[in-house]
Amino acid sequence: MITRREFLDTMAIGAAGLAVGNTAKSYAQIVGANDRLNFAIIGLHSRGFAHLSALAANRDTARLACICDVETNFMGKFAAEAQKELGYTPQSEGDFRRVLERKDIDAISIATPDHWHAPMAIAGVQAGKHVYVEKPCSHNPAEGALLIAAQKKYGKLVQMGTQQRSSPHTIEIVQKIHDGLIGRPYYAMAWYVNTRKSIGYGKEVPVPPTLNWDLWQGPAPRQPYKDNVQPYNWHWFRVWGTGETLNNGTHEVDVCRWALGVDYPNRVSANGGRYQFKDDWQFYDTLVTNFEYDDKLICWDGRCCSGTRIYNRDRGSSILGTTGSVIVDRDGYEVYDLGGHKTGEFKVQKEATSSSDLVGRDSMTDAHFANFIAGVTKGEKLRSPVEVGNVAVTMLQLSNIAWEVQRELKLDASNGKIVGDDEAMKGWNREYEKGWEPHL
Repeated sequence: MITRREFLDTMAIGAAGLAVGNTAKSYAQIVGANDRLNFAIIGLHSRGFAHLSALAANRDTARLACICDVETNFMGKFAAEAQKELGYTPQSEGDFRRVLERKDIDAISIATPDHWHAPMAIAGVQAGKHVYVEKPCSHNPAEGALLIAAQKKYGKLVQMGTQQRSSPHTIEIVQKIHDGLIGRPYYAMAWYVNTRKSIGYGKEVPVPPTLNWDLWQGPAPRQPYKDNVQPYNWHWFRVWGTGETLNNGTHEVDVCRWALGVDYPNRVSANGGRYQFKDDWQFYDTLVTNFEYDDKLICWDGRCCSGTRIYNRDRGSSILGTTGSVIVDRDGYEVYDLGGHKTGEFKVQKEATSSSDLVGRDSMTDAHFANFIAGVTKGEKLRSPVEVGNVAVTMLQLSNIAWEVQRELKLDASNGKIVGDDEAMKGWNREYEKGWEPHL
């Protein structure tokens, strides 16, 4: 039996010989324009169902060949839903490494817990697969940089699941902002509100027989199994999750920096705490973050235990300019003049938001998958390639670090790295379980 390290090393060596240049011509040589891409979905809870729905919506260009999860109960439920939506049942696999060995798989979509996103995506491109990975594309900034390096080295496409980048009305309004609709944009606020409940204090219990707990943990240092972690509360533990900023803030902060036309800021500050409940939750439930640029500012306002809406929306982005402002969310946008009078608006006919549904099936995800598939088969430009998506991810990971050390961080705006603060810079990377470290 091969060790984990031997498996990853062998996979990397083999993939190096198969790697192709990062050009549209290379993609076309591998996958014919009239062929369907064979997908494997890895991670079958919550967003995995949105991936299924998106592949069903793109059935003319994609086929679901395999589904994979470490929890057998999830696979049974998912297989039944796949049969209903697709008319056939894809093969099931409990270990993603077996999926990556398969020559018939062209692309993988990753909807696992956050700590697996970058290591699995890196293993995917090393195995010669194109990758669609949910946000955040990494658990920490070093992983994001490593994933970008892996994508460049192995020449496979990697699209991050910030699906609002494929929303037609968001593309339209951002372009209008860039064309001068509200003058010079200088301030953007992103927000998210929810009424999440307490996760209590977990008790150590036997691992369910349906769960491969060792593989679920993968690259993360080993922890005893507790009854308040699966299937969703891992988000609030630092060893696996990244908090609400990365869970939901990634989307709207990405829209804000897109609208303002900025990348990494000069300074990051973050203030907040765990105020609503006392429990095992290791992050904040309320956080305000400022990302400061030379002449622009982005603010993230996260309130995940209070349902009071902002601009009568659970989530969204507000963009201020010298001659007006825009409010945009997943269901449309509104335009205002300097006096606060509405001068224009657009509403989607079919609700696109996923805030009311943990599964989050939506037309934006369908379009984002369509763009990814066209990127592989036709060389279409990706709307959220990992090097673009990772900017907002790193910004919000820096927000977490600023909150943890309780001080403002000064950054190198060329790469996002923390300047002059060795203690804070320790948060740039993480500790891995021995033998599970991602590598090029």
